[in-house]
Amino acid sequence: MRGAAGSSLAPLQLGEDAGAAQRRRQAVATEAAALRRARSERAAREAGTTAIVPQPAALRTTA
Repeated sequence: MRGAAGSSLAPLQLGEDAGAAQRRRQAVATEAAALRRARSERAAREAGTTAIVPQPAALRTTA
């Protein structure tokens, strides 16, 4: 179920701490970006052109 504003971010589950919720939102955003890129590349292949896909944002790193 989506938030009241139609946000694509996953709702906070009961019992999740803020860090887990943030990682979950980042995972959802990363998956959505990968799907957009794959769809764009597939459409370009089918059309016989080169996909113009923006460079992905830097991924979160750990210490």
